[in-house]
Amino acid sequence: MASDTLPPTEALEVENGLSLVPRLKLLLTINPTDTASSTKLIDEWKLSQTLIEFLNTSFSVPITVPEEDVRIKRCKDVKKRKREDPVAQGTIFIRDLGFVKSSLKKYESVDEKDNESVVLERKLKEWRKLLVEKMNGVELNLEGSKYKLSVSMPESDDFDEMKKEWEEMQAFGDRGYSRGSVGGRQQQPDTIVMRGVPSRWFAEPRVSSKPSMLVTHTIFSFFGKIRNLNIAEDDDLGKDGGGENEDVVKGLNCKIVVRFESYKDFCNALKALSGRSLQKQGSRLKADYEVTWDKSNSQERSVRNYAEVGGRYGNEVSRHRPYVSQYTPENGRTKRFRVIEMRQRKDCDSCGLG
Repeated sequence: MASDTLPPTEALEVENGLSLVPRLKLLLTINPTDTASSTKLIDEWKLSQTLIEFLNTSFSVPITVPEEDVRIKRCKDVKKRKREDPVAQGTIFIRDLGFVKSSLKKYESVDEKDNESVVLERKLKEWRKLLVEKMNGVELNLEGSKYKLSVSMPESDDFDEMKKEWEEMQAFGDRGYSRGSVGGRQQQPDTIVMRGVPSRWFAEPRVSSKPSMLVTHTIFSFFGKIRNLNIAEDDDLGKDGGGENEDVVKGLNCKIVVRFESYKDFCNALKALSGRSLQKQGSRLKADYEVTWDKSNSQERSVRNYAEVGGRYGNEVSRHRPYVSQYTPENGRTKRFRVIEMRQRKDCDSCGLG
């Protein structure tokens, strides 16, 4: 099935044994409602069980979520936290979206003139809105301690909202997207940024555990012709949101930046990637990546930023010289840019120390 006509409740098989499986992601924030609760360590397991039961009993169609898809991270030292800081944060992944289809069959029939995927997409949006509205602001009582639950959905899971954002940028000339044109065509976004995907799933089997440019290019070519492709380590995912990543092995995940030849292929790819997780054939692991579009409107600037912020591929000697690999269909080979080393050399030349 083509990615542009894919129903939001269906999986999509791409290349290299990878599939994009649908899911809903909820972001959770738990705050105490009284002084006594603010100094107690929250019971992560009991909170998870309470949320699972709520989803299973509070809707017209039961929503089933296994324990492993409710992830709660409590504050390590509640006494040292600021008053406005939450005592815990977390995520819920709802992977069984059969309730969307069952509600469609129960409450509405698909007209022959309507596309079923369009109707399912509309129904899924209604369910997402209902989930957030019903869970947001709920008061939780855990062994006498009271908390308030705040729930939201990540912006990157909503393709329509992302599209609305870049269309507004085009209309109002923000961040480089303007009503002007280049070469007679209006400027449009064409680059996807994908974070938190397992490096080994994009590697050449029995050759290396590091992502291969060739394998990655083959996978994303499923969506259309690629103009540029960049890969970097992604060990910092989640740190900005208060996540604890001290146990994450370096090089385990990677960040991929794909620039497509056409705006249509870019849109179809981003829509297919939004609201889904990555799964490898033969593996039970699901990679709950983050995906968005590049707002810089400059591939050269993106390469520099990802090199500075992202990780490295290399040995201990090259740890302080990060680079980003780049593949283009024109040259067909890997290029490596020693960003920091080149900058230092330029500074030395300008100071007369070279």
